[in-house]
Amino acid sequence: MLFLTLFLTFFMIGLFGFGGGYGMLSLIQTEVVHNHHWMTSAEFTNIVAVSQMTPGPIGINSATYCGYTAVHNAYGSMLFGILGSLTATFALILPSFVLMILISRTLIKYMDRPGVQSAFAGLRPAVVGLLGAATLLLCNGENFSTPDNPWNFYISLFIFLASLIGVLIVKVNPVKMILYAAFAGLVLL
Repeated sequence: MLFLTLFLTFFMIGLFGFGGGYGMLSLIQTEVVHNHHWMTSAEFTNIVAVSQMTPGPIGINSATYCGYTAVHNAYGSMLFGILGSLTATFALILPSFVLMILISRTLIKYMDRPGVQSAFAGLRPAVVGLLGAATLLLCNGENFSTPDNPWNFYISLFIFLASLIGVLIVKVNPVKMILYAAFAGLVLL
């Protein structure tokens, strides 16, 4: 029953997750942490961190790790966990795969029509909203500590702001910035 629920959950996320992997993160977190309670918020935060560092799209990586963690937490078996990761990954990519096959020729044919252009113009703000929601959902106590622990809280904020300024203003390579932030976290936290 868990595998069917896992498949349907990630199929729906894949079907309605516009904006790529980062846009899907808030949907994935809502489903796996809040609705189904397959994992804790801290486990999901760790999954997002590993998904960002692992090669490949973050949405698919997150689905893979979430599928594994959900089934492993339920059954305690590594083999079932692997089957859970395959189920979640397949379910997430299936809608996109099917839709791209079905509509690619039609979309190319009608791309210049005003109705199609209007539909894409309407999707752009939704994508920005999903990305913003994913960002806000990750700004929690697990990532930034709390003011109850001032040292960790202020160091976390400092690393966040230094990373933001480093990538956006100073134009530091994001991979180097991840390594710098990891080193600062090891030394300071």
